[in-house]
Amino acid sequence: MPPGRLFFLFIYLFTTCCASLPLCGQTLKVPGVVVDHIPASTKTFIGSPSICILPNGDYIASHDFFGPATTEHTQALSAVYKSTNRGKSWKKISEIHGQFWSNLFVHHDVLYLMGTWKHHGNLIIRRSSDGGVTWSEPSTSTKGLLLEGEYHTAPMPMVIHNGRIWRAIENAKSESKKWGIRYSAMVISAPVDSDLLLASNWTVTNFLTHNPSYLDGKFGGWIEGNAVVTPEGKLIDILRVATSEKGKELAATVNISADGLTASFDPSVGFMDFVGGAKKFSIRYDEKSKRYWTICNRTTPDYATLDAGSVRNTLVIKSSSDLKSWTIHKVLLHHPDVLKHGFQYVDWQFEGKNIIFLSRTAWDDEFGGADNFHNANYLTFHRIKNFRKLQSHMVK
Repeated sequence: MPPGRLFFLFIYLFTTCCASLPLCGQTLKVPGVVVDHIPASTKTFIGSPSICILPNGDYIASHDFFGPATTEHTQALSAVYKSTNRGKSWKKISEIHGQFWSNLFVHHDVLYLMGTWKHHGNLIIRRSSDGGVTWSEPSTSTKGLLLEGEYHTAPMPMVIHNGRIWRAIENAKSESKKWGIRYSAMVISAPVDSDLLLASNWTVTNFLTHNPSYLDGKFGGWIEGNAVVTPEGKLIDILRVATSEKGKELAATVNISADGLTASFDPSVGFMDFVGGAKKFSIRYDEKSKRYWTICNRTTPDYATLDAGSVRNTLVIKSSSDLKSWTIHKVLLHHPDVLKHGFQYVDWQFEGKNIIFLSRTAWDDEFGGADNFHNANYLTFHRIKNFRKLQSHMVK
């Protein structure tokens, strides 16, 4: 065959093969280590990533399932995974029927899982004595059924303060079923040495309802609060804020009384500019650096005309010494597309010099990618090495 014809045959075969591949010219490899993957065609999506470290060093991860093909509104399902090699590989070790929007945590060397039993359901807590393989059943108020009614939360941190363990949640019972409007801020706490499965050991604050007059009428609601201890030693609840102002990112600070009974809010000083505040974020304090750290979704200027809550394609790490002035140190993950790509609902832990985290990740796969940025098809694991060295870095 003449050389010219060979060349054109090569070009034909090359382009034909490329055309048969999904997303030719783009990488399908999702960043991080894949813990779980569910194709979008199943109409089942990955939600509520949570991670903790067992006393023996093993990692435990969890997520729930949401979407039209799931039972999230009747009896939600969560899956639990384990890694014995510092996140290099993962194995599913259990499934829990009746668990949603939940966070893993270790208390007195025992593993717990706190959340709701369905979308807007009772607040419950479970205990595992075998590292997440089997779990207690929250059937009564003496076995982990903490609050009956309609509650909302996410995998949010537990905080030890003044001899108590604290957790922020939201009351979701309202005449209005509209997202944002129905959520009221509140905090629960229990003595650190008490039986956490016993409902009577938990103290509950009043709940602060949505006020449409806040932010000059642009307040859309607050949700997914963080229980945080301030540098002055006070317990506060820092919440994600929704607002109708495009591109605006805010957080709200609710004050909690020392006895854990009263939540209060002053709208004249309680809102603050907060990069990533329109999406779920978790705040933890690092004693060694004397700084508060968070991993959150930044809305870059390119997307300032969009609803900030829907921009989840850029994940950053930032820190603060006072919970007021924050510095962005590094972009951790990014994809230029905001419609079908996202790194969201990150849960994370300190591990020595490093931070480990899980992401609810919407990314390309061989089946056409995620349903959209929100309806994630991956659960991915990541590590930030020597995170304290980032303090000298600043991203504008």
